[in-house]
Amino acid sequence: MESRGTLPAPAIGAGEAPEIAALFDRPGPFVSVYLGTDPEVENAAQLSLARWRNVRRDLESAGAPAAALDAIEALVPDAHHTGRTLAVIADGTDVVLSRGELEPVSADRGRWDALPSVGPFLEWQQSSPTHIVVLCDRVGADIAVFVPESAGPNALMSVGDDDSDDPTLRKSKPGGWSQRRYQERAENTWEANAKAVVERLAKLSGLVDPRLVVLAGDVRAVQFVEDNLPPQLAGLVTKVDGARGVDGGLDSLSDEIVRAVSTVVATDTVAILEKFREELGQADRAADGVYATLGALAQARVDTLLVHDDPADERECWFAVDAPLAASDPVELKSQGIDSMEKGRLVDVAIRTAFRTGARVRVVPSTTATDGLGAILRY
Repeated sequence: MESRGTLPAPAIGAGEAPEIAALFDRPGPFVSVYLGTDPEVENAAQLSLARWRNVRRDLESAGAPAAALDAIEALVPDAHHTGRTLAVIADGTDVVLSRGELEPVSADRGRWDALPSVGPFLEWQQSSPTHIVVLCDRVGADIAVFVPESAGPNALMSVGDDDSDDPTLRKSKPGGWSQRRYQERAENTWEANAKAVVERLAKLSGLVDPRLVVLAGDVRAVQFVEDNLPPQLAGLVTKVDGARGVDGGLDSLSDEIVRAVSTVVATDTVAILEKFREELGQADRAADGVYATLGALAQARVDTLLVHDDPADERECWFAVDAPLAASDPVELKSQGIDSMEKGRLVDVAIRTAFRTGARVRVVPSTTATDGLGAILRY
């Protein structure tokens, strides 16, 4: 696998995760559940239900209402058909967000709290950035667009008509080895039409803003495509080995694609941590630790929040119900004229405040910042 170019590490803001951001506009409290649903075992539905009953018992002890738990339980028997994890957020009466995720959770967990626990949703989304796969040969190319489901319902789209000069995206049912694949065939002939493939790729890139372009196929055809790439696309390209099939399928490339995406995600995490350490070392645009980070969030100075979401982390802090403010001590909020406040899990409060103040979020390893919380600042 050969990679060309690097980009600044991305993070996730409210605009990239509208469904998740919208949760913080709803009144709480919430039930948050992450349940393993292994699709490869016998009696998967029964095993999922058994695991769920353990989680439900703990949630009932915490005071979660039966209506919300019943609504979640209705999703459990069939959840193994959509992935290895059932991720659900419910309010006091019904499910407000549910998703089957392809990656397994390390342990089942449920929480009844003032705010939804959305860290795993964000971590899954950052691990599957939008990317485009181009598989070309002498007669054309197959172009597939992969969009993370966590980006919201408007991201579940397919490419429009091949002959359109102005391609649009429309909703479509996903399928195949990835449930987030939408592809087209662009039949062309040899080097002159490599330009047409690149033009098509450029239009699609303008629509979906990919983090990565995976390029594979006939060596000569790949070279022609590379030679015609504009700089902004050339910097996104990773080449992998693979040949274009007669059916336009990409199943034979699935391992290479997953490897390429994982490499980019790891590179992004390293880059954003290096930036954080650089700013921290200069005592300039960085906040480290709970007190400094909450203070920067309250002042809307945070560009990117760095948070480690440990399921066992039960630390709490206070947040203003009607304002994007948070503090370790309620006296700090009262001094700012805040009377309506609640206590919530620290990680969830920090993410809520980041989204409410226009900051982005990156879920990071535990060794990143003091107490698992830090930020790169705007100023």
